[in-house]
Amino acid sequence: MPAPPPVPARPTLKVGVVGAGRVGAVLGAALRSAGHEVVAVSAVSEESRERADVLLPGVPVLPVPEVVQSAQLVLLAVPDDALADLVAGLHATDTWVAGQLVAHTSGRHGLAPFAPVADRLLPMAIHPAMTFTGTSLDLHRLTECCFGITTPEALRPVAEALVVEMGSEAVWVPEEARGRYHAALAHGSNHLVTLVAQAMEILRSAGIEPADHVLRPLLQASLDNALSSGDGALTGPVARGDAGTVAAHLSELSSLSEDIGPAYRAQARATALRASRTGRLRKDAAQTILTTLDEETR
Repeated sequence: MPAPPPVPARPTLKVGVVGAGRVGAVLGAALRSAGHEVVAVSAVSEESRERADVLLPGVPVLPVPEVVQSAQLVLLAVPDDALADLVAGLHATDTWVAGQLVAHTSGRHGLAPFAPVADRLLPMAIHPAMTFTGTSLDLHRLTECCFGITTPEALRPVAEALVVEMGSEAVWVPEEARGRYHAALAHGSNHLVTLVAQAMEILRSAGIEPADHVLRPLLQASLDNALSSGDGALTGPVARGDAGTVAAHLSELSSLSEDIGPAYRAQARATALRASRTGRLRKDAAQTILTTLDEETR
């Protein structure tokens, strides 16, 4: 029998990474592991240069224009507020190469920052919904990570393929939903860090150590339950309508860092309103909680 025809090789890309921050260096390393060639990276600070050296060994560190002009796929891993100016500046200096693939990693933005070059480039937004350490640990975490992608329809398969090659899952985010998508992730992730840090501070102020060991099982169970059951996972004094306990908590917290009491009040108020709206707390009990919170601010 004749030999079967050879399987076509998967196309590989020359990748340039603009910004060797925690995200850019890791995604560059992930694309390199997937078989793409990272040809250049930009890094300004000493920390970013060290990160590039560890995660992208042997890759030249070059100025941004040289990174862009050396690549078929340009990965822009820069702060949200810097993205539009960077794209426009590279356009003004005629740095972009016509027909280039260019992807940014901003959660907030979709395709709008690419408006000045929409007729010259192949733009994509691919945002990893994960918090990064900027170390090789993140490469393993990518396997459980989703990327919010926004592209022209013709480029959707390209973005999805890049995400899958990095071991992750692509989730489509319409252009008009980009801001709300990012607000949800920031609210859940960033404010969770503040909440946990405050809880550990409260425990330590009471002389209870190790605070992280005390909290970890409780918080992990709460997170798992909330992700699977939403508001149905709610327990605690607000859900029970225990206004006296809420008042006692606020009294205990009044002498601690100035951010803790207001944060407790804001979350207790939000919890009472959600519990009342979903029928988990009687309206009169919710009103008692809200009145207690108002009284404690006077």
